[in-house]
Amino acid sequence: MCGICVIVSLRRQAPSNANGDRPQEDNKEERLAKSLELIAHRGPDARGIWVDPTSTVALGHCRLSIIDLSPSGDQPLHDDAGHIHAVINGEIYDHERLRAECVAAGYTFKGNSDSETAVALYQRYGAPTFLEHCRGEFSMVIYDDRTGEIFAVRDRFGIKPLYWTIKGGEMFFASEMKAFLPLGWKPEWDTDAIALRTSNVGTSTIFKGVQRVEPGQYMTVARDGSIAHKKYWDLDYCDKRTVDHRSPEEMVSLVREELVNAIRLRLRADVPVGVYLSGGLDSSMVAGIIKHLIDTEGATMGSQERNERITTLTIEFDSKDKDSVYNESAIASRTAKWLGVREVTVNANEKLLAEQFETAIWFGEQEVHQLSFVAKIELSKRARESGVKVILTGEGADENFAGYPWYLPDLLLEPDSSRPEGPLNQDPKLLAELRDKAWTQFRDLWGDLYEPELGTLESQISPETQRRMNHLRAPLAFDFETGQKVLAPALRAKYNINDRLQAILGTFDEEVQAKIQNNLYIGAKDLLANTIIPLNADRTEMANSLEGRPPILDHKLAELVSGLPPSAKLAYFPAGAGLASGRSTFKPSAADAAQARFREKWEIYARPKHGFTAPTRYAAGGPMHALFSRLLARDRVEALGFLDADVVERAMGQAFGEEGRAAEFAGCVLAASYGFAPEKPMPPAGRFGKFPEPPPAPVPPPPGPVGGGGGGGGFPSSYPWPTSSGDRFFCICLRLYESIWTLGYCSEGPVDLFL
Repeated sequence: MCGICVIVSLRRQAPSNANGDRPQEDNKEERLAKSLELIAHRGPDARGIWVDPTSTVALGHCRLSIIDLSPSGDQPLHDDAGHIHAVINGEIYDHERLRAECVAAGYTFKGNSDSETAVALYQRYGAPTFLEHCRGEFSMVIYDDRTGEIFAVRDRFGIKPLYWTIKGGEMFFASEMKAFLPLGWKPEWDTDAIALRTSNVGTSTIFKGVQRVEPGQYMTVARDGSIAHKKYWDLDYCDKRTVDHRSPEEMVSLVREELVNAIRLRLRADVPVGVYLSGGLDSSMVAGIIKHLIDTEGATMGSQERNERITTLTIEFDSKDKDSVYNESAIASRTAKWLGVREVTVNANEKLLAEQFETAIWFGEQEVHQLSFVAKIELSKRARESGVKVILTGEGADENFAGYPWYLPDLLLEPDSSRPEGPLNQDPKLLAELRDKAWTQFRDLWGDLYEPELGTLESQISPETQRRMNHLRAPLAFDFETGQKVLAPALRAKYNINDRLQAILGTFDEEVQAKIQNNLYIGAKDLLANTIIPLNADRTEMANSLEGRPPILDHKLAELVSGLPPSAKLAYFPAGAGLASGRSTFKPSAADAAQARFREKWEIYARPKHGFTAPTRYAAGGPMHALFSRLLARDRVEALGFLDADVVERAMGQAFGEEGRAAEFAGCVLAASYGFAPEKPMPPAGRFGKFPEPPPAPVPPPPGPVGGGGGGGGFPSSYPWPTSSGDRFFCICLRLYESIWTLGYCSEGPVDLFL
């Protein structure tokens, strides 16, 4: 992973009209050097700048070396004919095979980096066809001096960022918006985008005139300055009106094969590789598959020797209950011990979260409403201190496999005709009963967390908007009304919930077939691409020069999973056929006896579902209260010009102490996150460069009156799932987990229980 910064003159001369001399007044190289300095954390290993002979295109790159650590992997890159020039951020997997194909076709490589393979593919296939061969996470800006065209592209899920803006006849591209500052950009809040909530979806950002290249899309800039945007990939869901005759076992087998391959590809690196491990299914599944690949195929964690143990990294939030919704470290540790890995745990206590909040906001460059991303920055720092330069993560499982609580009400809106034998298809009365219960429970959950008036807000949505939403409830969760309450009255009054939903829906394709699939599509394009990936992945990892690789977001895996029926992802099992009994359509009854033998495995997927979140309740007078009292002082709030100082003040009065409210705390976090100013200086030097040996594990402070670091308060113990006489819903990911979690591996040796 790396950082890129590009300057393009919008009106460029054709080569026949150019004299080849660089203008004396030109200073693109100097400006790019300053830009790269602001994003040096993305690439501390090397830096390079190339300016074309006419000084109309300038490419800048700072490198985090992962594949081919030699100078031959430095960028900008140029093809073997000297006409294609590129800066690339990210990773292209299976590049060895692609390289061999290009060599056989006559291409001459200068080095061995995966990025150079993308340049060779561009030369061989042209754009955008070459993207069909690029598997991975990436953003690229490529200049073809034969046509004068700039080609800028972002990977299919938006794992790697790419922003652009125009000023004074020049277009700028960069991995982070702060890199635009030395190029002459002046940040200005886009208060309409903030109020409409489009600053976190589609192309808009919180700053006027700064846009994202959207996931799965590319843009071209012609020599005459004309700009075009096109889609090259999108999620394509199955039509649930068509019967799917595949057995559950067949579906699990297909998903297992693709997931294992995605993980296998992401273990390849010339540096050490580690794994983020929580108490959840997704990261535990990734860790288990890695252990299996090492033991059965001789795979290694990047450059590590086979006999070196896997390094797992886990966040521990302070809590009275070590197995609370906030603190997954205990169960993650049991998983780690069972796998026999090297454990590294970061204690993200209240003091640490408060101290790192402002630095985290500087790196994040966007609104936030909870603190988990602050802990992830500390986790990435510990990863580097532990000798790890690449990390495998579990992002994308909930979006691919319908793991969030708001998916359930929408699944139950109508039968899934692709699985006519399903029990809910046979009992319309039960379907209606569960649908009402699911929505009531989700509304109560979301009310506790963010919006107590969710039910009232729903009644304000017009029939036309309901139709455009396909009558889904999920967009209500993405609206985040609490965030609107902190806005200044005049700005808040400009748009209601109906306006916001119309604006958000306007950024999506409407050609999505099934209601649950619509929900998944919205989640992938909104929450995943613009909140989870930047805040839990790219920004928090690259803040400490760590490359993140999320195998569950492999596009080939996603294409397979999007073709599964909705009720296979979020499946209903009547009482007596759930996991507790050992009988289901996904697990053979012969495995009943294995339950006791594999306690940790069963323990993980028997736990109630909950997301990765930090505590929301903190003691009055503590470090967090002191931080927000300073950041949200009335004069500072009023100086921003678009927040309501009275509302923020009331929220501060209700967010802390024994009775602190999660919704009010979320509003305070959001208001404080607008204190981000990209022109602030870089955080203290010494974060990048040589990382020291890991310090001793911190000793958690004794719990205070509300749990020391939050007390586990302010959040329900788990996401509620409707039950009817013991009925339960399970995601196919659980069955997949059941069938592949180290393929039944234990201390007694491999046991093929489920294959």
